[in-house]
Amino acid sequence: MIHPQAIVEPGAKLAEDVEVGPWSYIGADVEIGAGTCIGPHVVIKGPTVIGEGNRIFQFASVGEECQDKKYNGEPTRLVIGDRNVIREGCTIHRGTIQDEGITRIGSDNLLMAYVHVAHDCVVGDHCILANSTALAGHVKLGDYAILGGFTAVHQFCQIGPHVMCGAGTVVLKDIPAYVMANGNTAEPHGINMEGLRRRGFSPESLRTLRQAYKIIYRKNLTVAEALPQLQQMAATDPAVQPLIDSLSNSTRGIIR
Repeated sequence: MIHPQAIVEPGAKLAEDVEVGPWSYIGADVEIGAGTCIGPHVVIKGPTVIGEGNRIFQFASVGEECQDKKYNGEPTRLVIGDRNVIREGCTIHRGTIQDEGITRIGSDNLLMAYVHVAHDCVVGDHCILANSTALAGHVKLGDYAILGGFTAVHQFCQIGPHVMCGAGTVVLKDIPAYVMANGNTAEPHGINMEGLRRRGFSPESLRTLRQAYKIIYRKNLTVAEALPQLQQMAATDPAVQPLIDSLSNSTRGIIR
């Protein structure tokens, strides 16, 4: 399953059925789970742990040292879950000791061509990052988030679950859960209704989330003023809780 023109360093741990294409390089501190397919011309360095059933396409660079000038060769890590698709030319860097020392990518994500995930990012599950999207360091991306092509996210920003960003969006502040955003710089454009319908949210929850959005964005309230009203809504509809969590955890302020 390993092409004779691939280089797998001693110490790398690959499940028996892992495929490695020609001219790919697997470093000594790399662990790859069952059913994962590594294409040609891929570089994977470590310490990196990659789960099961992933597909990594040609010219991807996974687990390389980060581009943070404070990085000084510390043995930081990259951890990738299961069933991810990492397309051509993607770059995913390990963490730094200035954070938790780990870059994390969950499961069932699609990273299209030329996506960049910088040091210390945390990407949830079922996310789609379209072509040439770039996450700066320390970004957190919630489950089911979709970022259109050429989206650029500033360091330390948090993007909540079920968010959708249009192509070319520049994100300089946090985006609350469920919100659609677009523009340079990003502005809110309502709740991601169609995405939530596809994921099985009930009509009642959709109405509640629309009301919650109006509380945040239509009543000229601060986040602190809006939270008590949202908490009352969450008592009867748990779908509001991720929105509350994303507002409460915001460190850069939310898009307006």
